[in-house]
Amino acid sequence: MTSTQPIRASAGLAYGLLGLPLAFVALPLYVLLPNHYAREFGMPLATLGSVLLAARLFDAFIDPLLGRLADHLFSRSVRAVLGVGALSAVVLALGLTSLFFPLVRGADALIAWALVALLITYTAYSQLSIAHQSWGARLGGDELQRGRIVAWREGAALVGVVLASVLPALLGLPVMLSVFAIALLLGWWAWTRAPRPAAHAGVAVAGVYRPPQRANLWRPWGLPAFRRLLAVFMLNGIASAIPATLVLFFIQDRLQAPPAQEPMFLAAYFVCAALSIPLWLRAVARWGLARTWLAGMLLATAVFVWTAFLGAGDVVPFLVVCALSGVALGTDLALPSALLVGVIAAEGDSGQHEGAYFGWWNFATKLNLALAAGLTLPLLGWWGYTPGTRSEDGLQTLGLAYAVLPCVLKLMAAAALYLLILRRPRNAAMVCDPRPQA
Repeated sequence: MTSTQPIRASAGLAYGLLGLPLAFVALPLYVLLPNHYAREFGMPLATLGSVLLAARLFDAFIDPLLGRLADHLFSRSVRAVLGVGALSAVVLALGLTSLFFPLVRGADALIAWALVALLITYTAYSQLSIAHQSWGARLGGDELQRGRIVAWREGAALVGVVLASVLPALLGLPVMLSVFAIALLLGWWAWTRAPRPAAHAGVAVAGVYRPPQRANLWRPWGLPAFRRLLAVFMLNGIASAIPATLVLFFIQDRLQAPPAQEPMFLAAYFVCAALSIPLWLRAVARWGLARTWLAGMLLATAVFVWTAFLGAGDVVPFLVVCALSGVALGTDLALPSALLVGVIAAEGDSGQHEGAYFGWWNFATKLNLALAAGLTLPLLGWWGYTPGTRSEDGLQTLGLAYAVLPCVLKLMAAAALYLLILRRPRNAAMVCDPRPQA
């Protein structure tokens, strides 16, 4: 696939469709599950936070190893990648079902079950996600083309998130899990018919021939451009992970909205994110990836900070905030991965080390989620908040954690993006120029 020939819709859909079930499973794992165990099984927030922290830290630390596995599989054949992906898909479907319908009762048994099931489910999910991301990175193309490829994956992912957000409330968990299993099967089948990465015997950079190298777990960390981009990505990711962990608590206790309205907020958020992606891609064509991402960060902060002033009954204002925050989310979904692919290409590692890069990239994502759940939930409990509370102090604590802290972190991420990437001439030429590359 060349940079001068845009990816066709059929090819983009064939590659991107697997993003639907992968995002579908992410919302139950990271948003619904904490609330489900706290309310349905009465698991204390401190215990729940510890379980989630342990599982997510494990998930984060195995991602670099899974990235190296992905590079190894790609070096063997595309068939090997798809075969291991099929096995991971089966394990993922079984693991998610076991989490929401545990076969044990009793506090200690439930804790052990949740931890083991999370470890298995996270491993399968991570292997499949890293292989799929690496596949897209290996398709190559200029900056705008990379944005389009990621947009197909993330656009399908948003459809999956919307389905996952409305199905549990409307039709129940069994239907949600059944739809997920079917979507996973269709996504893997479409993936087998997606454009296939070209084999790279070596990569030419600035006229220098680089022979193929063995998969190297630590190679990305030797590159300053990767370290700077990862620092921005982690700050921004923590800012997003905290409200993702707390959103249902905020809706149920701070807004005191009825359960039937919960899918409405989530759907508005993710539908607007999906609709915004084509608009953000037009902005990329004019401003470049990094500047467009910066605009999205600033928009997210300007919109989301107003949730700090919302209280019981403020359903319509929160719906507006969800919709506008969803528009800003479009940049977080489509642009950082495309920037990473630009770093990989600039360093001459295309077709060789994508798995290593995305392994560490997913490590950062999971670490953010682990810290958000493992630290925020226990701190909320210690500072006076418990699910279902109506005390003023408890609700104020929830509001500060949900609304104010993420905005501070998002502004720090925006400052880091400007200082570490946009103000550096080498980085600007590498990842911010919107013109097609030769």
